[in-house]
Amino acid sequence: MKLRELEISAKTVDEATKVALAQLGVSIDEVDIEVIKKGKSGMLGMGAEDAKIRVTLLDDEEQPGQLDDMSEMARKVLSDILKAMGIAAEIDVTPSPDENTPVTLNIEGDDLGVLIGRRGQALASLQYLVRLIVAEKSKKWIPINVDVDWYKKRHYDTLKKLAERLAEQVTHRKRAITMEPMQPDERRIVHITLANHPDVMTQSTGEGDGRRVVIQMRKR
Repeated sequence: MKLRELEISAKTVDEATKVALAQLGVSIDEVDIEVIKKGKSGMLGMGAEDAKIRVTLLDDEEQPGQLDDMSEMARKVLSDILKAMGIAAEIDVTPSPDENTPVTLNIEGDDLGVLIGRRGQALASLQYLVRLIVAEKSKKWIPINVDVDWYKKRHYDTLKKLAERLAEQVTHRKRAITMEPMQPDERRIVHITLANHPDVMTQSTGEGDGRRVVIQMRKR
């Protein structure tokens, strides 16, 4: 019998969601995610609490309607945030290029650099805020992807090419290469890009904002 529901704890809701989807063998649009506990990062490692979610498989007829409702709610939340910031822009709701997120809210307009910020940090914060508000309103966690003029997509494509190029260097020199600190979604792109590479393997090292990906020779 196929498992229909499970509870998962991890450092963040996103991490717990990925673990749950892997265990159930389904995609994000096939489940209902209830956030039981959001989790806390704590200070200097003290007072930290794991996030906890309950994931339930949806019946086939439930999936499209729920996703449409959540997408519209997320679009409205993002629209309200942009209006409060005094930013005039259009929001295009499209299928996400990332299989771990069901839809992308792509913000289109002029002079939107402020929404991206240094190394995409402002965009990451905006996306987290949208997800958090939607979760509060719906009592469900949906990892909506927020992008600005497809900045993330272009950046991820560049990151994939960089990972492949560095893998070639590691293979040639037989020496590990440590990449610059990256955000979790960027590290995941590198891990996925090189997951099936015959000669190299990847691992994350470091803590917090200083966490990096190390590309090294695969152990035989």
